[in-house]
Amino acid sequence: MLDFDLARLYQVETRVLNQSVKRNLKRFPPDFMFQLTEEEWHTNSSQIVMTSNRPKSALPYAFTEQGVAMLSGLLKSDVAIAANIAIMRAFVQVREYLLAASTVSAELKELRAKVDLLALQREEDLGTVNDLSEDVRQDIDNLYLAIGELSSRIEEKKREPQRKIGFQQNIED
Repeated sequence: MLDFDLARLYQVETRVLNQSVKRNLKRFPPDFMFQLTEEEWHTNSSQIVMTSNRPKSALPYAFTEQGVAMLSGLLKSDVAIAANIAIMRAFVQVREYLLAASTVSAELKELRAKVDLLALQREEDLGTVNDLSEDVRQDIDNLYLAIGELSSRIEEKKREPQRKIGFQQNIED
């Protein structure tokens, strides 16, 4: 944002805003604020509808997001103070959100690990069940074979003449 727009926003004069910046230049490194060049100003001023608030003699300063936050802490207007308080509260909310998000992220990683472990265990269990099922099938087949053998033996025994049970007297007279 340009200095005169911020001055209007914070309800101070542009010269007051620029004086505060010049008194505190150490707080405004190049990534917080820079002054437009003559060419940049002329290119942009042709696109800005109202440039009458800007003094013609000096080139405007442009402020980045961090510069706007720093500026709100320097200016004494009620709007600047309220903006600074809102910015500080926003930082607290962002920090709380990031902490919550990292906690949620850690919980998600833990849940994913548990799900992966359960899936692996499930695969192992299915393999074990399949192995058991094959063993059970083999045992059932063996039982059927044994039953079949016993059935055939019973049939053979039925065909054999049966010895009579009890005392038998041989009478040869």
